[in-house]
Amino acid sequence: MKLIRNTNLIDKVKEALLSIMPITLIVLLLSFTICPLPNDIFISFFIGAILMTVGIGLFSLGADTSMTQMGTYIGTKLTSSRKIPLIILIAVMVGILITASEPDLQVLAGYTPIDTTLFVIAVSLGVGLFLAVAIIQIIFNIKLKYILLVGYGIILIMAFFVDPAFLPVAFDAGGVTTGAMSVPFIMSIGAGIAAISSQKSGNNNSFGLMSVCSMGPVIVVMIIGLIMGIDNTTYVPEIAESFTNSQEMGQIYLSSLPEYMADVGMGLVPILLFFFLFQLIMGKLGKNELIKISIGALYTFIGIVLFLTGVNVGFMSVGSYIGKTMASSDWPWLIVPVGIILGYFITSAEPAVQVLEKQAEVATSGMIPPKLLSNTMAIGVAVSTGIAMIRALTGISMLPFIVAGYAIAVGLSFIVPSIFTSIAFDAGGVASGTMTATFLLPLAVGVCEASGGNVMTDAFGVIALVAMTPAISIQIVGWIYKIKLRRSLSTAETVQEPISDIVELDETNGKPDEEYDTEIIEFDNDKTDL
Repeated sequence: MKLIRNTNLIDKVKEALLSIMPITLIVLLLSFTICPLPNDIFISFFIGAILMTVGIGLFSLGADTSMTQMGTYIGTKLTSSRKIPLIILIAVMVGILITASEPDLQVLAGYTPIDTTLFVIAVSLGVGLFLAVAIIQIIFNIKLKYILLVGYGIILIMAFFVDPAFLPVAFDAGGVTTGAMSVPFIMSIGAGIAAISSQKSGNNNSFGLMSVCSMGPVIVVMIIGLIMGIDNTTYVPEIAESFTNSQEMGQIYLSSLPEYMADVGMGLVPILLFFFLFQLIMGKLGKNELIKISIGALYTFIGIVLFLTGVNVGFMSVGSYIGKTMASSDWPWLIVPVGIILGYFITSAEPAVQVLEKQAEVATSGMIPPKLLSNTMAIGVAVSTGIAMIRALTGISMLPFIVAGYAIAVGLSFIVPSIFTSIAFDAGGVASGTMTATFLLPLAVGVCEASGGNVMTDAFGVIALVAMTPAISIQIVGWIYKIKLRRSLSTAETVQEPISDIVELDETNGKPDEEYDTEIIEFDNDKTDL
């Protein structure tokens, strides 16, 4: 039996090629014009792009057939048990395991002014605790906007008391935890819980887990900062890879593979062991399903290893070099529009973004198509990258941006359909993944170093900004959608029955906004074209 067709893999690689190509062409254009690259970095970059393309294709196929299936199964079985203590315990365990496996977290941990092991444990515990909160929120039908209001209210209050050198790292910790490993798994747990839930708006509530999980690490890391204090905030720059010949370049790539294989294996194996043990206890799956999940896990493993090798060896050096070169030139402010362009196109290269796009399209019955979601996310990331470049050049504190940004994002959650809020905050999490940590962050660090700024306060915070702005841009689209729908309803007097159904479910009449959103989806697909 052919469990995974070769044509599926080819299609996934083609999609990945379209995702990687824009950022590759932009770097190519920069290297031929205002920012010439050394030959070794230039060639290494293209090798990295090839590895990333194949890696994203393999990961995407593997995530569909393994991580997504495992997450959905666990979510369904947990909800069916109706045992809240068991649900909380499993959620905390899953959150810790999946977060500790995130490669992005290891990258950020090496930069932090606290012990690496303590940082990883703290962030993983934060995700585990808040994953339990997110699952309870779905089961008891608590509106996400209230969770966000309380969570970010606590975060913003704490932000005024945390050491300024530690603040960007704390916010970045919330962004890197929602990467390639965690997104398909955790989102599928939400889908499984929502599918078995008796509430009418199950599909809408399948989103929002990533947004709640992102708050946990920020709060826990801030608590550590407040308790321990920060004695050493010196940043030690990464040494960019350089090669004297093609043989040496090949050896660097080959020698990096075992390292990333070990890192990914240490993260993926515990998840697989936990899943197989869980299904033995809660109900055994069929032989074919287990084989398919195992093969998918192998695809996922190979895909992430190739992706991490390509992005860390080939892309990280390019980001840092471009930042330093442009900030040291006669036109340092040119890095701002360049950063905006890079930020816009880099979103499509994040593996986890594709997972969110597909789940959003399915859950909303096509109301939020992948192209609309990806373009809106890209606009948000472009804005945040521009702000990050300005901060790296000038040393402006990130606190005003974070306070204003999350105040706007949480405020919008009270006036837009809840499905847009859930997807918007999840989108912020998935956008701030590996490409942000290994390309945009080195880019900002390079700019900051060339400008003579403090890397800890002026360059870090890129991941946090990238996680914040899509939450605003996507909700603005939801607000526009809501306005257009109401105008359409006010003029479409010939379809009285569907109109009255939706108007009765309007939030202003006191009914649950999740029901309101569900009816909007049905009306949009059947009666009108917005």
